[in-house]
Amino acid sequence: MKGKKKRILFIGTLPPPIHGSAVVSQQIKDSKLINDAFDCDWVNLSTSRRMDEIGKTTLAKPFRLLGALCKEFWLLLTHRYDLCYLAITCHGSGFLKDSPFVLLAKLFRKKIVIHQHNKGMANDVDRWPYRWLLPLCYKNAMVILLSWYLYPDIEKVVPKENVVICPNGIRVQEFFDERSDKVDYRSSKVQEKAETNRVPRLLFLSNLIESKGVFVLLDALKILKDKGYSFICDFVGGETKEIDAKRFDEEVQKRGLNEIAIYQGRKYGEEKEQAFEQSDVFVFPTYNETFGLVNLEAMAHRKPIVTTNEGGIPDVVKDGENGLIAEKKDSDSLAQCIRRLLDSQGLRQRMGADGYKKLKEAFTEEKFEANMLQIVNGICASGGGQN
Repeated sequence: MKGKKKRILFIGTLPPPIHGSAVVSQQIKDSKLINDAFDCDWVNLSTSRRMDEIGKTTLAKPFRLLGALCKEFWLLLTHRYDLCYLAITCHGSGFLKDSPFVLLAKLFRKKIVIHQHNKGMANDVDRWPYRWLLPLCYKNAMVILLSWYLYPDIEKVVPKENVVICPNGIRVQEFFDERSDKVDYRSSKVQEKAETNRVPRLLFLSNLIESKGVFVLLDALKILKDKGYSFICDFVGGETKEIDAKRFDEEVQKRGLNEIAIYQGRKYGEEKEQAFEQSDVFVFPTYNETFGLVNLEAMAHRKPIVTTNEGGIPDVVKDGENGLIAEKKDSDSLAQCIRRLLDSQGLRQRMGADGYKKLKEAFTEEKFEANMLQIVNGICASGGGQN
């Protein structure tokens, strides 16, 4: 007779908004593997219920936050949980908003694991009230990081023995005939294949945030244009307080990139997949990132990637293999990387194929869920996370 299933209380942000943490939380919530292994209850930390509420202050948001805290209290009061899983913001006002959920679980003396989808703790750890609140929340908690490259951000608060690594993964759809995996893109025959007359398309996919490299990319595009390169760069993502469509258009005009840098707005589902399919190179020059799920999406479409060694990205994109690494905040370096890919269709195809192979080997949804299952089972069976 099989033993009784462990009971887990999951606390995290569910879409909307659509960002890394919310996407992964929804992935866990929908996982048949996780739901078959555990009895799961969920508390949604999101205070937005529609896309048009994101970034806006509404009367409903404080009540939703309070409602989520009351739901957690009631579930902890009425159920015996083997583990509390929390996907919280670890810095700034977001941490102040989420920390009561951790402290409440600690009050009930539950084992705790915190899944870290963001960074910035190192900037706050010596400031009031974070210098006492961060250690209080993270004391004895296990922490899931997406990469060991992210550990320096939390090392002042969390000992290494309390850290486990679980890279993100995505569902891989077959956008290509599987026989294309057998093509040798390094062969001279493919390298010398005649270029089509179609103008190459670059794709940037992220909300319009300066730290994602929007302006660095625009500067790089100007460099390439001035060198005589022909291309189109599509910018896909939501407007933000930092950069709205009007400001983006002003920056484009300032650099003389009209009809070259095109803002396409938000795209989801099939429209987003189509944007990847129509592109030749994916460009993501971020300088504030934890992992970069969008790079995995580009790999799923066999697109070569130009990005930076930021956060956990070095685990995903290897320079010269499935993409090229540019220096952060360096438009000349970025332009040079893009130029190499514009110059060679064979290189684009070879790197795209290598990226797809790497994705299938290490970053699928199935591998992520299996890793999560192993980690949660391990914490439940050990003394880790015990308060």
